[in-house]
Amino acid sequence: MLTRERRATARAAAASPVGRPGGEAVLVPGDADLLKMLHFMKLTRALEYRIERKLYRQGKIVGGVYVGRGQEAISVGAAMHIRRGSGEEHDDIVSPSHRDMAVFLMQGVPPERILAQYMGRKTGLTRGRDGNMHMGDLRHRLIAFVSHLGDSIPVAAGCALTLRMRGTDQVSFCFFGEGATSRGDWHEGLNFAAVMRLPVVFICNNNQYAYSTHVSRQMRVERVSDRASGYGIPGETADGNDVLAVYDAVGRAVARARRGEGPALLEFVTFRMTGHSAHDDAGYVPKTLFEEWERKDPIRLFESELKSRRLVDALALKEMESGIESELDEVVAWAERQPYPEPEECLTGVYHE
Repeated sequence: MLTRERRATARAAAASPVGRPGGEAVLVPGDADLLKMLHFMKLTRALEYRIERKLYRQGKIVGGVYVGRGQEAISVGAAMHIRRGSGEEHDDIVSPSHRDMAVFLMQGVPPERILAQYMGRKTGLTRGRDGNMHMGDLRHRLIAFVSHLGDSIPVAAGCALTLRMRGTDQVSFCFFGEGATSRGDWHEGLNFAAVMRLPVVFICNNNQYAYSTHVSRQMRVERVSDRASGYGIPGETADGNDVLAVYDAVGRAVARARRGEGPALLEFVTFRMTGHSAHDDAGYVPKTLFEEWERKDPIRLFESELKSRRLVDALALKEMESGIESELDEVVAWAERQPYPEPEECLTGVYHE
């Protein structure tokens, strides 16, 4: 059952030239997967709340803090299709962005190691060399990123080329914001993937602001997905606050890539319900926009959906939230006990030896 607002969004996407291809069935997850998606959406928000609103303000995190509050549906809905745990020759490769915490969690990175990363501890993913989200873990098939997020697109295309040369049906997933789509390396990577028909799914988190620059000042086209036509690949725009719409669109693009039919560009329209980073008060964003998008909170919408399906009720939601908070209490305590690296350790593992 879709709410009236979500039905309208689905109809608008289906009616547009970049909407659902004709004749393709809607992908619908099972009940267990629906509950899994809700859990990870809530875990992601709760973990980032601890990072941004508590630990950073307590001075326990020094450096950049970038969260995806309001964008959780995109990471979760997409990550449900990432194949993992089957070995190097079968697992997909993922290039996340700085607002895709759920991707790290769903790929199996323990939340305590993420907190240790933010706190600059030795047990963080960069072993204390960095104190924010510049992290990856190849054991979990996660490619680390740099602040210039457009750089990830050629890398993701290169990974996809490797997968195709292996002759497997593995897929490269690449996440980025709409601001990255105005960089030259984004266009170069997309063009290369298109020409070579590589198995890569490009996923744009269009939260409408690249730091403080509104999307209307970034590009002349109406949608990011309109740019796909210039490279001869499918483009699709969907509601980024509807996790089921994300699940459906990504699932179809992944199936297409596994069949050897090449890349696709997916745009999910959402809103960043906080500043660019923890030190940014987002004073350049009209307050009415925050009020409007607060009513479209992806977690609240999904809770309503699952209530209508009688998969959860108020008590079940309270128990889920309580369990997450208890887990995070333990995770924070563990991370705070971890040691900092010795200074000389920062000289190892930097260059190939």
